[in-house]
Amino acid sequence: MAAQQATHGDRSHITVLGLGQMGRALAEALLSAGYRTTVWNRTTGKADTLVGKGALRADSVSDAIAASPLVIVCVGDYDGVHEVLDGSVAEIRGRTLLNLTTGTPDEAQAVAAWAAGHGADYLDGAMMAVPQTVASPDAFFLYSGSAAAFETHRDVLDVLATSYYLGTDAAAAELWDLALLSSGYAALTGFLHGAALLDTADVAPSAFLPLATRWLHGMIAFMSELADEAESRDYTTGVSPVAMNQVAVAKLAHVSHSRGVSTDIHAPLQALLGQRVADGHGTDSFASVFELLRKQS
Repeated sequence: MAAQQATHGDRSHITVLGLGQMGRALAEALLSAGYRTTVWNRTTGKADTLVGKGALRADSVSDAIAASPLVIVCVGDYDGVHEVLDGSVAEIRGRTLLNLTTGTPDEAQAVAAWAAGHGADYLDGAMMAVPQTVASPDAFFLYSGSAAAFETHRDVLDVLATSYYLGTDAAAAELWDLALLSSGYAALTGFLHGAALLDTADVAPSAFLPLATRWLHGMIAFMSELADEAESRDYTTGVSPVAMNQVAVAKLAHVSHSRGVSTDIHAPLQALLGQRVADGHGTDSFASVFELLRKQS
């Protein structure tokens, strides 16, 4: 059936476009919180379970957009965002478009400009969550773009996850998303490498997990020192000098290689530490690697 058109001020109506795993989780969270939720997906059968829980199925994207003042888009990529929205520019006018599709800062800015050109408020969002953690304390979402839209719909956003607003530049949420992914991927890859190393001694990954978790908690505490040093650009008082870490990483790579375990993940760090030593900064703190990573003016 066609979804009923809502007035722009009726914030109890929400539309979700795209019902992949994350889109379904978003819609379920909104339904559980009592919002009148309209859903649309190119494959209409993906809406069946949600309709059974009280969602309204829209026959078209235009009907879905017309149903709510807040339209959430969660599709595979930014090309998909345009494929979904480009045929419904008239309905976008006067509404808030919240794009929770994963992309790049440049893509976010382009869609923000597109939305503004068609009279819509725009929020870009990055979901630091997996589907099963949506609407739980373990999830947090990053937002950037229209401050007015963020404040107007803050109650809805807080249903989905803890909300962090990062400013009016629509690119900010995607940039922060990538920065957080960088830290997370490094930690996860390091854990898997450690598990592979211990596997050579028939140690199960589950046996490695408790001490790895404890060790990484210590690394988290150490990040505050790294942040202070990188911000001040003073690397002279740190307790973990570059040269010491160069030796440690070399031993890690040597033992890994000798046991037939890939050393690919350590090669970049070895090169960075070696460069700092070659440049005469062996006594500087580990945080000084930041100088090789940051954009050079």
